Amino acid sequence: MSTPLDIEGPAAPPRSNGELVFAEPWESRAFGLAVTLHEAGSFTWPEFRTALIARITAWTASGGPGGPYPYYRLWLGALEDVLAGLGVVSTDEVITRARALAQRAPGHDHRDHAH
Repeated sequence: MSTPLDIEGPAAPPRSNGELVFAEPWESRAFGLAVTLHEAGSFTWPEFRTALIARITAWTASGGPGGPYPYYRLWLGALEDVLAGLGVVSTDEVITRARALAQRAPGHDHRDHAH
């Protein structure tokens, strides 16, 4: 199964010279999580694409507040919407887990594993 990523249009991910662009490590993880869950059959790509376009449309309609275009924040929100809609996770679970992760100290992913 392959993920039919949009090359153009509102759901197209940021690219530079045809390559996907991630400004921060969490963005690539959010991208990979959505692709992996889709490939595992958790949801269809049209379901995800519809949720992503809805998030982008809502952000645009609100005047695009908060600085630069937050594509991967919208991507992650769309993934949350799809998973909550399918009953895979509840919205409350997503919020609780996101808050817990946000409170972790910077650099928690980069522990020295050599002993």
